[in-house]
Parts: sequence; C-alpha cells; structure tokens
Amino acid sequence: MASPGEAVVGDTHVGEKKKPTSRYWEEPQEDGKNENKVVKDGEQTEQSLEKKTRQTQKAKKRKQEEDQGDGNKFISGKSDPFPGPAPIPEDRLQKFKRRDKTKKPRRQHYKLKDMITRSEEASEMAQKQAARFDLLLPEDAGFLEGDEDEDTCTISQEDIADVVDITSATKYFDLKLSQFGPYRVDYSKTGRQLLLGGRRGHVACIDWQSKQLMCEINVMESVNDVKWLHSEAMYAVAQKKWLHIYDSNGIELHCIRKFNDVLRMQFLPYHFLLATASATSFLQYLDVSVGKEVAAICTKTGRLDVMCQNPHNAVIHLGHSNGTVTLWSPNQKEALVKMLCHQGGVRSVTVDKTGTYMVTSGMDKKLKVYDIRAFKPLKSYFLPAGASCLSLSQRGLLSAATGDIVQVYRDVWNTPVSKPYMAHRVQRTIWGMNFCPFEDVLGVGHGEGFTSMLIPGAGEPNFDGLDANPYRSAKQRQEWEVKALLEKIQPELISLDPTELGQVDRATFEQRHQDRVKALGFDPLAKEKFIPKYKKKGRSSTGSVERRKRQVAHEDQRDVIRKTAEDKMKIEKERKKREKKEAVLSSQRSALDRFKK
Repeated sequence: MASPGEAVVGDTHVGEKKKPTSRYWEEPQEDGKNENKVVKDGEQTEQSLEKKTRQTQKAKKRKQEEDQGDGNKFISGKSDPFPGPAPIPEDRLQKFKRRDKTKKPRRQHYKLKDMITRSEEASEMAQKQAARFDLLLPEDAGFLEGDEDEDTCTISQEDIADVVDITSATKYFDLKLSQFGPYRVDYSKTGRQLLLGGRRGHVACIDWQSKQLMCEINVMESVNDVKWLHSEAMYAVAQKKWLHIYDSNGIELHCIRKFNDVLRMQFLPYHFLLATASATSFLQYLDVSVGKEVAAICTKTGRLDVMCQNPHNAVIHLGHSNGTVTLWSPNQKEALVKMLCHQGGVRSVTVDKTGTYMVTSGMDKKLKVYDIRAFKPLKSYFLPAGASCLSLSQRGLLSAATGDIVQVYRDVWNTPVSKPYMAHRVQRTIWGMNFCPFEDVLGVGHGEGFTSMLIPGAGEPNFDGLDANPYRSAKQRQEWEVKALLEKIQPELISLDPTELGQVDRATFEQRHQDRVKALGFDPLAKEKFIPKYKKKGRSSTGSVERRKRQVAHEDQRDVIRKTAEDKMKIEKERKKREKKEAVLSSQRSALDRFKK
C-alpha cells in the first residue's frame, strides 16, 4: 500500500523522480545487484579505470619507443645491449665486392640517377647478404697433418682409411679391371657419378658413393676418352673411328661421323659445347643442345693428345710435341696465344678454377707453373721420372702421375715445394686421373682398373645448390636443365678476358658517330638549345624569358668552371708530388759530390 498523499500509477510512484532516458552514446546503468548503487561526482567505474590504465600503458610504451629510436629494441623492459644489425668483417665484405660505385651525373637525368641509386643499393644488399651467409657455411676444409718429424707423404691410404669415419673410409676402394684397361676417368659436375672408359672398349657408369652400377657396355673397339655432358643422363665416348653419345642406361643416342679420330675431349658446361681434339690436328666444337657443329679449326700442329680447358673463360689449352702450349677459341681460326713452355714435347696441361695459374709437364722432366694473366713462368720443378698426367683440385692441390706413382703437391704456385704432400703407388701405369668435385677424393685409372684415393683438403666443402647440387632429385635436375638451357652462353662470347664484354669500345663508337653525323648532316647527340617554356598570366614577357635563359647559361658555365678547376687542382697536385720527389732525390748525397767545386 502506498502512503497517504502518494498516488500509484501502475507500478510507478508518482512522487518518485523518473529516470532519464539513456542514449546510445551513454553507458547503460547496471540493473540487478547494482541497481541501488549511486555513482557520485568524481568517481569512476572499474571498467573505465581499466580502460584508462591500458591507454596510459600504451602511450608510455609508444613514448619509450620514440625516445629510443634507431631500432634499439626493448627486451623484458631493458634496452638491447647490441643495437642495430650484427657487424660484418671488412675482409668478408671485400671478398664479395662486385664493383665500384658509379659516378652520378651532376644535374638532369633524374631517371638515370634513380636507376643508379637503386642498382647500387641492390648490389650492396647482395654483398652484405653473401658476407653474412658466408659466416653460416656449415663445412670447413681440412688438411692432413703428421706428427713431429713425420712426413705426410709416408702415410698410406690404409692408415687414413682406418682412422677416419665409416662414411669416409668407404670412399677408398679399388676396382680390379685388368682385362680391358688402362682406364680413363671422369666425374660428373655434381661429383656423384663416375664414368670409366677402358682402352679395350669397356665403358661403365657408377654411382660411386653407393657403389651402384648404372650401366656397363663394351663398344667392341678401342676407346680414347670418355666425358660426361651437361648432366649425368648423357655422356660422350671417343671411339676408334667416330664420336658416340650414350645415355645413362648404355643406349646409343648418336653417332657423329664428322668427329673422327678423336683423342681427347673437354665439355664447357655453361656453353653446352663439347670440344674435341683429333689425331688429324683438328679442334672441333659440338653444340650438344642442338646437335650442331659450331666450329672446326685446323691447328696445323700435328697429333693433339694433350688438352684441357680454362674454367674461368672457357678457352681451350692444347699441348704440342714441339714444347708449345696454344690457347684457342671457336671464334678464331688462329691461336689466341702461343707459349713455349718446354724444351721437349708437352705431356699434360691443367688450369686452376680461377683461371690464374696453368701447370704443364713435359718430356724434359720439368713441372712448370705459369701465370696466365701475364703469360710468365712462376715456378719450375724437376721430377725424376716426369709427369704423364696432371690434375688440379678445387682447393688448389696438384696431383702428378709419374709412371705408377701418384704424387699430390700443395700450394705449388706461392711457395717452393720440396716434397709431395701425399704419395701412393698403384699396380700399373696410370692413364687417367681426376679429382672428384666437392669430395676429398682422387680417382686414378690405371692398367689394373680404378683406384679411389682419400686426399684430405682436396674438395670444396660448401657447394652452390643452384649450380651443382650433389643431393638433387630427378625433378630438381630437370628444372636445373631447363634453366641452364635458357641461360646458355653463346660461343661468340668466349674470349681471353671475359670482363671486356661489359666495356664500350670508344674508338668504334666515335667512328660510327662521325659517320652518322656525315650522313644526317647534323649531330643527333648534340645538346639542344634551351627554349624557355611559354607561361601564361604575363610570366612570358621578354624580360622573364631572357632571365630564364641567362640562368640556364650560368648553370652550364658553372659546370665548365667546376670541371676546369678540378683539372687544375689535379695538375697542381701531380706537380707538387713530382717536385717533392725531385727534392728527396736531390737531398741524397752521391759519392761523386766531393769532386764538385
């Protein structure tokens, strides 16, 4: 019941104040338990307090980040003790340096400036990334070290195989193939597959690490040389009459009758060219991607049975019976270079992977090291029996075969070598020898078969998976083959100095420009006369147009003056340097000065 004086309308007391209507922008008041709770002036709800606290924390964190700047992160509320990116050693940066910075034009050519800037930034980023990844390379090369007063050449292969791990020990083995020897040896580019070619016609492909035989055939005629092509799916065999191409299953794919009496072969992987040297003094190039003969050069130097390639520039080196070594390219019918290396005939030639050093052996029992950049001899060694086969590893180890003995030398071009690094005797005379890529293994083919030797420190420990990946699958090999064909280098680009391809022939360019000027009657590259743009609203009056012309003329004149001043400063600097040098020379007393009056 309501008290007297109060009227009741429904459930609402007339004497009570009516609640204000809540709007959508106002916070709704809680019902139920908090119905009787009154919010006084200056008090806040718990929800608004939490919201304000979160906003304060966010603002404080943002302010801390702004104050810190330059990427100094906070870890657990503390400042980073090593701010910024990790430093890179300067020597590693220089190792991957690509080029010097390009000088930008002073004015105009805004697009050119932007292109140069972006190119330099990309080059610098690639240099830094390569230097950082070089720190993360998982493998490292090692060498064989003996005890005190112990020569490493006295350590036998059996002793090495006993102390190394099981995986490495399986890489030392002998194949007894006395019926069809002696054997030529060749490893695939990835180093997984081994190709053997016996003198009496036996040809075999082996996955030598798993000891799995891929194919084995007998061609029923003498074999002079064997060589893998661009992948392990195809290989070439130089037989008695013609050149034959087989696949990895031993099926004959091609018989090329243009290439007859072939003695030695070299494959250029980035050009897809198979270079052959014949007994008829012909050097021939076969493009294996299209099956076409690119060049046939008559060297006029007699029988060609000594051959190698320079991996740096794809130039072929041939050794001759008169003691000379000649360098050849498919673009010229004459030799690029002729070098007199030995007093007798040349027996073997090899070039390191950087294209800097060439090692030759001759009938005069000399082993000589040449610097190909200057075509000058660096070192000369005397071998009592002479070297019939030479091979250089990826890390610069030199193997020399003297009869039935294999001698491995270390660093033959920097320091004089007095004794071999390692030595091993096989059963009969050596006919072929090659280092396996990315492995510390030397393959030796001889009259009794094949021997795989362990040579610590011979192979490159870190491989480039985009170029030669020993662990690639069949699908990866197919994709790599397509990419390599798209990036194939044309044989016209083979030259002694590959860096010349990026340079401009200024003399030829100027001559062509003069001929063009004579034909057109004007110089198309001459700087056009400045014509001011017409502007509206009275801004193209005669005075303003002349003022703009004078401004442009002053800028051109400023460039000429700046260039002249730089030339004068350079000449003055050279003069002072020359005077200083003359003063130093004049201050030195001579023994004849006492006779001067």
